[in-house]
Amino acid sequence: MNSILNISAYLFVSLNELEERKNSYLNECLERHLKGTILLSEEGINLFLAGAPENVRGFVESLRKDSQFEPLAPKESWSQYQPFRKMIVKVKPEIIRMNHPTIQPQTGRAPSVSAKTLAQWLRNGVDDLGREVVCLDTRNDFEVEIGKFVGAVDFNISHFSQFPQQALAHQKAFENKTIVSYCTGGIRCEKAAIYMREIGLENVYQLEGGILKYFEEVGSDHYQGSCFVFDERRALTPDLLPPNQPETT
Repeated sequence: MNSILNISAYLFVSLNELEERKNSYLNECLERHLKGTILLSEEGINLFLAGAPENVRGFVESLRKDSQFEPLAPKESWSQYQPFRKMIVKVKPEIIRMNHPTIQPQTGRAPSVSAKTLAQWLRNGVDDLGREVVCLDTRNDFEVEIGKFVGAVDFNISHFSQFPQQALAHQKAFENKTIVSYCTGGIRCEKAAIYMREIGLENVYQLEGGILKYFEEVGSDHYQGSCFVFDERRALTPDLLPPNQPETT
């Protein structure tokens, strides 16, 4: 039975009192018997948690009591076992490291496109204005090997901090096209879209909610393989289950 609820969520928002938040969140997660990772920085929060459904959702509701976290929108999936070994809360310089301090999503997002809109664009081969659509995978090379959108471009990077240099090198090839950046849950493609707009590419969108939201709303259309996840499940199919695990209730 798939009784363990897994969530991933992030939010770019200006945060302070990071050490106090770290201790408070860790204590509450331990009290709720949750395991996973929470990253905190001045630019926001990034979390991966698993546990009993009422405890996971209870922690999210507790976070949302802070009005800054009201927009937090977790992606949910299920597993038969706890995919994390322990509970960790860390304070980091960035919740996803890009090493590009001018990129500050907490002060303004790049335009986004919904999963269903992207599926329509891929079905048609063009966006609503007739421009060629290119899916740009912002993940690391080992993640791309597990699965990606059919025909997607990737930069064969081993760390997200390499993305800006590669985007500059490929800038010419993206001109006059609509670029949809994507990643697992949305955090990397959000920074990537902002950066590409900063270097002068106008028609750039981020895939809202990343691959996991696409699986939830669309399924496997235009996607080949599974999606790598950073826990002991290792990957999720478009059914949001680990490969070879039957869907049960």
